[in-house]
Parts: sequence; structure tokens; C-alpha cells
Amino acid sequence: MIKGLAITPPVLGRISIGRVVEKNGQRLPQKDNQFTITTQIQEQGEWILHPKDEELRESAPNNKLRTIPVRMLFNDADLNLRAEYTMFDRTNGRPVCVGDGESCRRLTESGVQSLPCPGPTLCEFGKGGLCKPYGRLNVRIGDDDELGTFIFRTTGYNSIRTLAARLRYYQAVSGNRLAFMSLELRLRGKSTTQSHRTPIYYVDLTVREGQSVQEALQEAQDNEQTSQQAGYDQAALDEAGKRGFENAEFEYSEEDTPAVLEEFYP
Repeated sequence: MIKGLAITPPVLGRISIGRVVEKNGQRLPQKDNQFTITTQIQEQGEWILHPKDEELRESAPNNKLRTIPVRMLFNDADLNLRAEYTMFDRTNGRPVCVGDGESCRRLTESGVQSLPCPGPTLCEFGKGGLCKPYGRLNVRIGDDDELGTFIFRTTGYNSIRTLAARLRYYQAVSGNRLAFMSLELRLRGKSTTQSHRTPIYYVDLTVREGQSVQEALQEAQDNEQTSQQAGYDQAALDEAGKRGFENAEFEYSEEDTPAVLEEFYP
């Protein structure tokens, strides 16, 4: 395996809760009150919709896509959702400092160094909004490709905090059968003093609508048993995923650069 190259889950498309609009000659991110599922291809500055978007939107109330049926790729919650404080180089979209609030890996003239991480509000290096929480959630949509995923990227505290909690809880209550649970991404809204009481939207993760947690857990046990009988080794997949992420200092791909710059640093 090539060292220094993060081996991340294959990505079939993107999930977003916003879009980029052109205003006064500038391309600016605009929040939305629904999901959009796109391919990884742009035409004339617009992301091309993925066939899954139309397929799911047809059965959605008012054609507003506010829930997406998903499954996780890994049993380990932290492999499905990776989140750190991250400072990007605004000229090329590459991460220059990644930390967890305790320690960080920072790209310097002498190479990557391990340094204390006080968090974005107390860090002199990342002050002024340069350092943000950055989360990447990989999920499976449909059964066309059991190892292919769709990625949801976010710098929102609400989405990261909620998804992290849900994934850990479902991993715990399922007895480490997270990858075998039928789940769905759900868009939620709330108003806060920080948002000046205007609605803000974030992503939650729940069991499928109409299904209880107990039913989802029983289904997960049945799915695990069926997969094991077919020779599917989920533990080995989790180990391969972990080693892939650890193969580089930063989880980064040149293909991520346009999305990072456009969505987070317009």
C-alpha cells in the first residue's frame, strides 16, 4: 500500500443540505431545507443530480427530500463519521492543521508536527474563523454497491454532535451491529439566539420511519446472521477501513479540493 495516501471508502455521490448560488458575481453557499443527492460531476458550475435523488424525491411529501434511507458501512461509529477541528489552506483546499481539542497534526516548513490543540476559539494559529469543525459521514444508499458510499460533509456543530451521538448509541445498543441496522438520515430544524431565531437545519440519524428500535435491532441480528452465513466478514472490513484512514497524516483527496473551497471558503 502506498504510504501517505489515505484509503477512504469509495464515493458514489454527495449529500448536501444546501447549494451554491451566484450572487453579484460571487459563488456563495446557501442553506436549504431539504437534502440534495448529487454525483461527483459538475456541469457549468452545478453539481449533476444523482439518480437516487429523483428516485427518493418521487415518494417524498411535496417532493421535498427530508429523509434518506441509509445503512452504515462499518460497525465502528468513528469510521463512519470522522470529525476534527480543521484549518484548510484557502488557496488550494488542503488541510494544514487537524486537531481534536487536545493535540493536533500541523503542516509546517519542517514537515508535519504534533502540537497541543486548544480548539478553534483559543488557537492563535486558527483564529478568525480559519479553523472549523469538519465532519465527513459516509453512508450506503440502496443495494446497488454494498461497498460504495455517499458522503455528507459539514462544518456544522449541530450535525456533527447529533450524528456522533446517534452512531455511538446505535453501535452500543445493537451490540456492535451498526452496519446491519436499517437507518435514515433526517433533516431537522431549530432556532437559537445565535441564529437570531431564524431556522437552522442539521442532520440527524434515526431508525426507519414506522420501525421501532427493538424491530431495527432484531432486523440487524437477522442481517448479521445472513451475512455471516454468506461469508461476509464485517470485522475484517472494519479493520481494513481503520488501516486505510491511518495510512496518511491527513484524510485528504485532490478531488475534495473544489468541494471544500466552494462549500466552506467561498
